[in-house]
Amino acid sequence: MAKSRQLEETLAALKQIADPTSEAAIAILRQVLNGKQNVAIAQASRIIRNAEIHALIPDLVAAFNRCLVKPETTDPSCLAKKAIAETLYHLDYSEEALFLTGIRHVQMEPVWGGAEDTAPGLRGICALGLVRMNYPQVVSELADLLADPKAEARVGAARAIAYMNHPDAAPLLRLRVQLGDEPQVFSEYLLALLKLTPAQSLPLVVRFLDPPSGSAFPHRTTEIAEATALALGESRLPEAFEPLQRWWQRSRDPEQRRTALLAIAMLRQDEPLAFLLTLVATGITKDAKDAVAALGIYQQDEVLWQRVRQTVEQRDRGGDVTL
Repeated sequence: MAKSRQLEETLAALKQIADPTSEAAIAILRQVLNGKQNVAIAQASRIIRNAEIHALIPDLVAAFNRCLVKPETTDPSCLAKKAIAETLYHLDYSEEALFLTGIRHVQMEPVWGGAEDTAPGLRGICALGLVRMNYPQVVSELADLLADPKAEARVGAARAIAYMNHPDAAPLLRLRVQLGDEPQVFSEYLLALLKLTPAQSLPLVVRFLDPPSGSAFPHRTTEIAEATALALGESRLPEAFEPLQRWWQRSRDPEQRRTALLAIAMLRQDEPLAFLLTLVATGITKDAKDAVAALGIYQQDEVLWQRVRQTVEQRDRGGDVTL
């Protein structure tokens, strides 16, 4: 039977499982884990994770180890290993060897014009696994991962450091943010800092609303500033409102001003919301429209959205702003 047909039939069998904890279902899942179809192994792992079937942990570990042998052919794109690591993390697996192997695994696969590492997501998941099990040398592993060439792995490192919830890890991130990074990754560093040491980190984070000239990202200062604003908003720290408000007031770039108002809305607190509603009520048309757009994140909150609606209807310049 052709491999594609075998895979289709295996995936169909997995899809038909009604009770993953039944004896028959566990037999199917174990058979898939012992097979060679990495796509099916990944799907079986997700079923095991959702059903929390601890009895299949040894089979998951064995499948992970098999996928490390000639991994470019046994597990292209790290699909199976990544799904297995996610499942073992979810099931509180506490053997360090697998997660250490995963956090250090690099899998170069051929792509047009060269080769590409397909394992950064795996490295990030295994970082979380080591944090959860309180691996003694986890900080050293995370420090190495913060220097990973792949952005996805560095994001995983930042999230794992935040998950540690230990202030002693904050200096790693303070150093990393001052070295610069891509905006999406940079934002993760800031979020982790604001979680671990909010009072100490806020002044450092606010500095990046106006990245200094000659910084580590001279050509991406606008993106870094916006990433910083959104990280401040996502932090929900009351102290973030004032610097975001000042940034909005001094910004002349329309996109930055919109980002500032969105970040203020993301704080989800009374004072920032009152500020936005005041803009809707009395601000110039452009600012009022931007404030309404920022408040759009609350459309599912019937009470608050009704306040927005009423404020729009009561504007002195009625009709210039709509929902």
